[in-house]
Amino acid sequence: MNYERLQTFIAVAEKNSFSEAAKKLFVTQPTITSQIKALEEELQTKLFERTTKTVKLTQSGEILLKYARNIVQLSNLARKEILKIEEKIYGDLKIGCSLTIGEYILPHFLKRFKEKYPLIHMQAKISNSTSIVHHIKDQVVHVGLIETPINDKHIVMHPILEDELCLVTKVDYFPFLEKQITLDQLKNIPLIIRENGSGTREVVEQYLKRAGVSFHDLNIVMELGSTEAIKAVVESGLGASFISKNAILKEKQLGLLTSYSIKNVAFNRHFYLVFRKGQILTSTTELFMDELRKMAIELEGNISTNRLGVV
Repeated sequence: MNYERLQTFIAVAEKNSFSEAAKKLFVTQPTITSQIKALEEELQTKLFERTTKTVKLTQSGEILLKYARNIVQLSNLARKEILKIEEKIYGDLKIGCSLTIGEYILPHFLKRFKEKYPLIHMQAKISNSTSIVHHIKDQVVHVGLIETPINDKHIVMHPILEDELCLVTKVDYFPFLEKQITLDQLKNIPLIIRENGSGTREVVEQYLKRAGVSFHDLNIVMELGSTEAIKAVVESGLGASFISKNAILKEKQLGLLTSYSIKNVAFNRHFYLVFRKGQILTSTTELFMDELRKMAIELEGNISTNRLGVV
């Protein structure tokens, strides 16, 4: 049985939809239909019951699904072992990154990774943490980097890098010179925050809740879907925002933005490496994870040098 047809069959079975399987595999719906038809002809059986609204496995389809997953996994394992023997490092690598990591940290790492492994073809999806987790579960990406811990039995998660959020304003936004803001002062400051599903937003909300402050107590004037948009609004003087210290290095050097701490509250967090539980990782995915861990160790030992644009 053809490997690609089995992958297509598994995608349709898991999604219960030809169109959704096409999106997942980045092919057209007619391609999906053609591959399923060819597989049915090869096995001389009907694999799906199709109506205008639903797609369901037949009894034959249920039997094939049980074995198809094993066949695909064994095939992936065989490829990995062969690549190790041949000592060839190439293949595809699909990464999902939450916005802060994808915009301010990942590019520096990808440059180093690409220089070291030029034959690996990389694709990166940049979205909020919630979307990245969905992409991993749907196998749209091989591995993800997110900004907040999650509780999902289908996801494996490892802390990989440390980060800190701080309150950011344009220079001279406040009339006072103190570099620390009290919680009472925070309640009256116009705030621009990230959208629902953002790891940054969840971290801020969690820490403030522990300190006895809810989002309802704050003067939230705007919600935006990217750090770059927030920085532009903050630079205009509309208000303040909680942003990763990694995301404002350039603006601080140029004297456009400044940061403040919140009294008795430290917004420390980790960035997390995540992948689907039970997934057989490709050789390129394992290599990416190993190199990322090495970089994290290097950064921890060289924080003062601000290497790779990370502190």
